[in-house]
Amino acid sequence: MITFEAIRARAAIRHGGDDALAKLLVRPKSTRVIKEIPNHRWLSGLTKCVFQAGFNWQLIEDKWDRFEQVFESFDVPRWVMMFDDDTDRLLLTDGIVKNYAKIRAVGANAAYLQELIDQHGSVGAYFSSWTLSEYCTNLQDMQKRSSRLGGKTGQVFLRRMGVDTLVFTEDVIKALSREKILSRRMPSSKRDLVAVQKAIDIWHEQSGYGLNAISQILALSVE
Repeated sequence: MITFEAIRARAAIRHGGDDALAKLLVRPKSTRVIKEIPNHRWLSGLTKCVFQAGFNWQLIEDKWDRFEQVFESFDVPRWVMMFDDDTDRLLLTDGIVKNYAKIRAVGANAAYLQELIDQHGSVGAYFSSWTLSEYCTNLQDMQKRSSRLGGKTGQVFLRRMGVDTLVFTEDVIKALSREKILSRRMPSSKRDLVAVQKAIDIWHEQSGYGLNAISQILALSVE
């Protein structure tokens, strides 16, 4: 496996030099800011990513004010108590995407977030405690405990909320395959995730970069 400096240099050459590359990188929010994000904003952000998965993203974005209204600003305790009557009503409500499975996921994910609140005090307190060395373990745990956050959906959610995140985009997977860390597919097995975590740890030690930067530089290094 080559050094991360060699990968960064490849990305810089492809994108106009060191300064130009640095300007392309999206930085995560501070742990303080993440911790202070209200619980209902996590459910809102999570739900938007779930509805956008497999749909036209802009269509969901254009309807999002209506989603916020219909889902009562995504109050977590309210949607923990989601009943069949809520589902029936929402499937008849104009202005949102009427997808049964994704609507039901709001209740399931509210229950997941409520567990985090009960265990850690707030959703933000939990996600702000994530560390680079436990990224793959935490990601797998989130996917198991939540609803419809598999594939890239959960990673996109975390990145949007400002959490330092490696997103397994097509180009990131290509870069990991090029470095003989993964085959050309989304990591799913424990073996895959252990290999990715080992590479992340090494590259962080070499460069000091966090997950956002490692993820983006990998993607930008692909031909």
